Order: sequence, then structure tokens, then C-alpha cells
Amino acid sequence: MHMPLSFLQSRLAVLIVGVLAGGALAGPDTPPSAATTDPAVLATPGRAIPPTLTTNASIDAPGLLNVVAYGPEFWSGSAPIGDAGFATLQSWGVKTVLSVDGAAPDTKRANAVGIRYVHLPIGYDGFDDARKLQLVRAVRDLPRPIYIHCHHGKHRSAGAAATIATSLGWLTTDAALARMKISGTAPNYTGLYACAASASILTAATIDQASTEFPSVTRPNGVEEAMLAIDESNDRLAAIERAGWKTPADHADVVPVAEAAALADHLRILAEAPQTAARPQSFRDLLAKSHAIAQRIEDALDTVPIADRARLSADLQALQSTCKDCHARERNERRSARLANPSQSPIQQPHGTP
Repeated sequence: MHMPLSFLQSRLAVLIVGVLAGGALAGPDTPPSAATTDPAVLATPGRAIPPTLTTNASIDAPGLLNVVAYGPEFWSGSAPIGDAGFATLQSWGVKTVLSVDGAAPDTKRANAVGIRYVHLPIGYDGFDDARKLQLVRAVRDLPRPIYIHCHHGKHRSAGAAATIATSLGWLTTDAALARMKISGTAPNYTGLYACAASASILTAATIDQASTEFPSVTRPNGVEEAMLAIDESNDRLAAIERAGWKTPADHADVVPVAEAAALADHLRILAEAPQTAARPQSFRDLLAKSHAIAQRIEDALDTVPIADRARLSADLQALQSTCKDCHARERNERRSARLANPSQSPIQQPHGTP
């Protein structure tokens, strides 16, 4: 059958892009290129161009930050920001968005532009083999192009993307670790780097053992569970402080920056929870203050070497003080609620935090 010249030129352009992007690939099991990789299409004025495996820096696009390619049609970056973020993903032809963040995804905006959301959260300290297999299977089986994100797009999504790309034979281990550095993953996130460093090409039979349940939303913990997680992170940070802001000798698995990041994440997710919007402004103000302090601690622990341990200790003390204030207000609110409605049993109380 005779093909029009314009069609052949378009397909040749796609093949050239694929060859150029293939320099860092480890094997032949690479996904097919999408029509959106056609340079003639991507060069349209106002259209953001997605990075490739030859792009050696992260890019920002409308509504997206820290975007890095981990394979053809497979990008890591920040959570999409508003309509602009999803419009950019749509222009790139993205079919599936995979979130490894703890917060509930914006499925409404994704659905509006025909993009499927899959939510498989992981921690700042890495993830287990079961979650790895599930992530790998999702990227292997679900429609591409695929965009994977955490909150900022620097740490968790990069660690997951590197592990996935290595497991599918798209990147060598060294290339995957190099991609994480391009994403901005700090060396202190040893658990995430370990996941990528230990990854190897998986057989189809091994991947097939993973769960095929790909939820659009994995519900975050309720207020009570979130507060418990916050208390536990606070306790671990206190132990880290006693060890001179290093990993405690009796808890070799504790990574200081990962603990601070997890705490900041718990506070962020709690602040965004629907239940929180109905709480008094004083509660929300304390929560915002706590999150800001926790984020400052994470940023400080993210540096090598740590510059100001005295400032870290002062921030931790301030954080613990706001937590105590929050708990005291919670107790006062529940006491007032019981006085206002003596017939209400403790189980029926609106707030269950200590």
C-alpha cells in the first residue's frame, strides 16, 4: 500500500527521537513511542516539550515541576498543579498518572481530561518487594504514556521510577541512579537509593505475581491515625536529636531526613483532609505552623553536612510545643462538647485524638 510522504516523514521523526532516547536503555523491552513524541507536534507554540532520556536536567512545565524522563513515555515529577498541570499531561498524551504520594489524588481533574489515576503510596525510607512488584506491573500493563509523581517530584517518585525502569530493563542501575540525581533526590534518602540500587530486570512471570488492584485513591489515614503517626515521628526525631542529629546507634534503620520528611508529609496531608476544614481556625493555624517547622527541619537535614544543629534543636522544640498546644485544645474541645451534650457517649465524640 502506498503511504503519503508526510506520514512517512512523521514516522521517521518518531523513530529518530526513539533512537536518540535509547542511548541509556538497558535492553530491547522498550515501550512504543506515542504520537506526542513527534517534534512537529511538540514544537507547536505554547506547548511544553516533555524531557527525554537525553535531557540531563529536570524541567518545569505549566503545572508541573522537576520533570525527568525514566524511559520513553515514562516521566517522574511533582503532583500536577491545578488545571494547568493536567492540561500539560494531556498535551503529552499521558494516559495514566501514578501517584506514590500519601495525599489523595485529584481524580476529578484527571477524569475530566480522560486520564486514569492510580494511587500506590510509598514512604521516604523506601518500599518493600510487594509494592515494588505492584508498581512495576502497573507501569508494564497500564496504558502509556505514564507520569509518576509524589509531592515535589524529587524523592519518592524518582526512587520509584528508577526502580521500575531498572526492573523492566529500560535503564541500567547506574543510569537509573544518575536519573535520580537529575531529579534532585538528596543522597540522604538512602532507603530510596537502596531500592533503585538493588533492582534488577524481572521476568514476566515474577511481575505477574503482583496484585492487579490499582486503586484510584488509597484513602489516607483518619485524623486519629495521622495524629498517632505524627507522635511516633516526633519521638523518632527526638531520638535523632539526642544522637547529635544522626542515626541513633540503637535504631540503625532510622534515616533523619526521611523521618523529618515523613512528619512534614503527615502534617500536610492532615492539613488537606476534609475533616480539618471543619475544625476551628485555631487548630488549622497550629497545624500550618507545625507543617512549616517540620518542612524547615527536613530542608536542613537535606543538606550535607548539616550546618546548624542548634537551630534544628530549637525548631524541634518549637514543633513539640505546637503539638502540645494542639493536644490541649483538642482536650478542651472534647470536654466542652461533653458538657454541652452529656448524653453523648465517648465513642460518639467528634474528635478522638488525645
